[in-house]
Amino acid sequence: MEQAQAQLKGAVGERARSRNLRHLRRLAVYLAPYKAWLAAALTGLVLAAASVLSIGVGLRYLIDGGFATGDPAALDHALYAMVIIIVVMAAATFARSYFVTLLGERVVTDLRRDVYDHVVKLSPGFFEVTRTGEVISRLTTDTSVIQTVISASVTQALRNLIMLAGGLVLLVATQPRLTAYILLVVPLVVVPLVVIGRRVRQRSRSAQDRIADVSGHAEESLNAVRTVQGCAQEHRESRRFGVAAEDAFHAAAGYIRARAFLGACIITLVFGAIVVVLYLGGHDVLAGRLTAGELSAFVFYATIVASAAGGLSEIFGDLQRAAGATERLFDLLDTPADIAPPREPEPVPAIPQGRVALERVRFAYPSQPNIAVLDGFDLEVAAGETVALVGPSGAGKSTVFQLLMRFYDAQEGRVRLDGVDVRAFDPAVYRGLIGFVPQEPVIFSQNALENIRYARPDAADAEVEAAADAAHATEFITRLPQGFATFLGEKGVRLSGGQRQRIAIARALLRDPRVLLLDEATSSLDAESERLVQQAIDRLTRGRTCLVIAHRLATVLKADRICVLDEGRLVASGTHDQLIARGGLYARLAALQFEADAA
Repeated sequence: MEQAQAQLKGAVGERARSRNLRHLRRLAVYLAPYKAWLAAALTGLVLAAASVLSIGVGLRYLIDGGFATGDPAALDHALYAMVIIIVVMAAATFARSYFVTLLGERVVTDLRRDVYDHVVKLSPGFFEVTRTGEVISRLTTDTSVIQTVISASVTQALRNLIMLAGGLVLLVATQPRLTAYILLVVPLVVVPLVVIGRRVRQRSRSAQDRIADVSGHAEESLNAVRTVQGCAQEHRESRRFGVAAEDAFHAAAGYIRARAFLGACIITLVFGAIVVVLYLGGHDVLAGRLTAGELSAFVFYATIVASAAGGLSEIFGDLQRAAGATERLFDLLDTPADIAPPREPEPVPAIPQGRVALERVRFAYPSQPNIAVLDGFDLEVAAGETVALVGPSGAGKSTVFQLLMRFYDAQEGRVRLDGVDVRAFDPAVYRGLIGFVPQEPVIFSQNALENIRYARPDAADAEVEAAADAAHATEFITRLPQGFATFLGEKGVRLSGGQRQRIAIARALLRDPRVLLLDEATSSLDAESERLVQQAIDRLTRGRTCLVIAHRLATVLKADRICVLDEGRLVASGTHDQLIARGGLYARLAALQFEADAA
């Protein structure tokens, strides 16, 4: 995880130094599978640009061959040619717009999917140092920026480059001397494009970061809306959100101001040059060195060149913004997964016994690398044994579960299943043998049937209902408006704490794991809910290797063995009576709970 932290910090520093569009090159891998669409879009783009440039030629013949000579046939031919050009231009523009927009949507969909696929596989340690709202912002806002650029800005940039190049060629062919005056303006255009363009990129990056802050604050406060309202902090959170939103606005205003200033500078310089050309060209017409048609065509091409140059200045800001968005997305894609399958994973046992062992384990969380939560920790659990983990807060009980689920890997020591180091297994396959029921179960924004089936997506409805029945969940599910098809609300807000627990236990029963990790959750329930949940737990633990983080003595007394943890070490092990007889930490904890229960 330290590597991921260093990479993220390095990426931030790199973004601060980056001044070019090289990050957009990495999008090429997403364009490659759609070469046919790309070819169709480019064909339409070239034809549309060529059609616009052809109008200048038609304009020249229309004036010199039609108006100047007074020949109606020449005028008719010129008009027919112009109509054909317009039809071709319309068809080419449709093809360009359709295929480019389609390509943009396709590329962004693929990119968004790849980023999510990667992020969802990152260990929980990544989210200790990265806000979820930041990730969501990159998946939504940044991908939308890229979609806009691919669908509009990139093709406009190519179109303007073609128009600029073609226009310059036709300018030289029409009147080389006047073209020289226009080329004198090029350095005056390039300098602000480079200098002010850097500022545009910096302001764009800042605006994107502020939007991510807004998204992160909204996600955090809305997920905790009950706490916010329960503490009567709605106005405070609104003020905080307002400050973040204002910061995002001011950052965006700075970006808009820099971009607008860049466009204004270039347009002023380019169209100022056209005025000069009109003045000089007008004198050439009066002197007979240039025809009216040639001057009209020249002015048309000069306008095309000026518009293309001005358009490039605008698009350059968009491209810089997209480069920033691309960089942020690829920062995520480049973040290494700490928990990755080995090149040649060990096959899991066909019929696992369920023996679990932690050997001389030392572990510190990525956010606090210098504080060892487990230090020299040893634990062996026999197949089919139920072991209760007890100890004061911070002793390392939940960390044992985190390591057994392989959400993290220990810095020292080994975690084994049936004698094999769990790092030798594919994490996804290994976790399929483990069942985990947390103290605060997660309920998804789906119906009851799909929430239970989440543990085994291929399970039949009858299997799901059987698991619900075994977890004593059927009785309350059938009372819901649509039974198993009832939407449970975001995070299961339509259920009580005991009902959510029974949904989680039904999910674990459906999965039928060999090893069960149970963070006991009956301590905060009323007596009736506790009785039902305890009955479901008793059924769930039968015939499995089970580790329980125990909060109540009722669970401790049912365990085959009790392991006492303190300051990251196993300090005692035995039955309830044995540990009481020895005195020490367990006896003190038990006495405190007896006193609390008596009170």
